[in-house]
Amino acid sequence: MNFSEPGLGITVYSCEPDEAVLFRELAARFSVVLTTTPAAVSEATIDLVSGNRCISVGHKARITNATLLALRQAGVTYISTRSIGYNHLDLEYADTLGIAVENVAYSPDSVADYTVMLMLMVLRNAKSTVRQTDLYDYRLTASRGRELRDLVVGVIGTGRIGAAVLDRLRGFGCQVVAYDNCPRTSADYVPLSELLRVSDVVTLHTPLTAETHHLLDRSRIEQLRYGAVVVNTGRGALLDTAALVPALESGQLGGAALDVLEGEEGIFYADHRDQPIESHLLLRLQKLPNVIVSPHTAYYTDHALSDTVENSIINCLEVESRKREWI
Repeated sequence: MNFSEPGLGITVYSCEPDEAVLFRELAARFSVVLTTTPAAVSEATIDLVSGNRCISVGHKARITNATLLALRQAGVTYISTRSIGYNHLDLEYADTLGIAVENVAYSPDSVADYTVMLMLMVLRNAKSTVRQTDLYDYRLTASRGRELRDLVVGVIGTGRIGAAVLDRLRGFGCQVVAYDNCPRTSADYVPLSELLRVSDVVTLHTPLTAETHHLLDRSRIEQLRYGAVVVNTGRGALLDTAALVPALESGQLGGAALDVLEGEEGIFYADHRDQPIESHLLLRLQKLPNVIVSPHTAYYTDHALSDTVENSIINCLEVESRKREWI
């Protein structure tokens, strides 16, 4: 693809300081003119579009339909979201307005590495061990850990990230089963009900859609084998948190590692040390010794960040190139 047209304007919203450095470095390379702002895209920040047809947005703040309409009225026809998921905006409404939306590809290794790390941390009681040693108590914890080679791991969703998790698990010698509506790897695919029944660890890597919302609801959580562990580095709403918490508290489930959570908006990515947390489910989860919660950080590596910034620019350039070909 030839990106020879100079001066394409792109407005980059929700631009973090480390992203801004990369965007500035790549602007000259790709001959683009960037307007970057740490502010989220909203009706109040529409003026920053400055006549640009393409914008790049982050995933941390929801984009309302009113904002989408204002963007279209300002001349925006393309949104590149610096994320895999789209659940922070209404794709169908954007399409009715004539705004195309695309995600960006980035290193699946970032999330895959983090996923396996979380599995191991839960299986080896890392949270309790670290908390105990932080208090200078160096005795062994009451619970022995489990080894992956003795377990069955169920992988739900085998796209780029799920497939990368499968690759890593082979090195641990565990039995792996998978579920996906569109099988695309050499994994041992089984129906979802069977995966839940046989797995000691279940890890979620499917996109969040209307069909996958609460994919693990109360009835499916009850199908999990006693003492099973759930790992979620996909999207929070794949799990019914209200059903998950009592299953953990009762001991039906052996643990959970959650990098994403329902209702994380307004909590994750903010300092709440001196602010109340309104989510009672999050507070209950964090009290449990066998539950690890991290703030949607699995993707956050230098390699993935570089991929995200570069591919967001390339997305905008490619859509402009296609438009020139149509004219």
